[in-house]
Amino acid sequence: MEEEQNQPESGGLESLDKYQMFVRSMKVYDREYALVYPILGLANEAGEVAGKLKKIMRDDGGQLSTERFDDLVSELGDVIWYVTAVADDLGITISDIFYANYLKLTDRANRGVIKGSGDNR
Repeated sequence: MEEEQNQPESGGLESLDKYQMFVRSMKVYDREYALVYPILGLANEAGEVAGKLKKIMRDDGGQLSTERFDDLVSELGDVIWYVTAVADDLGITISDIFYANYLKLTDRANRGVIKGSGDNR
């Protein structure tokens, strides 16, 4: 019972599919910008994640403070929002992406090429 009390509030987002419905409800871009807007947003947010790491290295001697940790988590949440929006605009679920990636990485691991280079290894 105590373990349940330590779990964060889900806000009703117990699954990836529910999260995707939430993202769909939060989209504010015109349909004509489907794919373009969220992909550009994804690139921007990924850059912000990199920028947070740069500041950790430059300003904090590579030490991850609580504040920088929180900043990274926040930016990663934005990355996930945009990835989910791209999936939604493609007409697939975020679960589809997770599963396809799982299959790809499992196949690479089974073939011993997880450390290789290239998309089609």
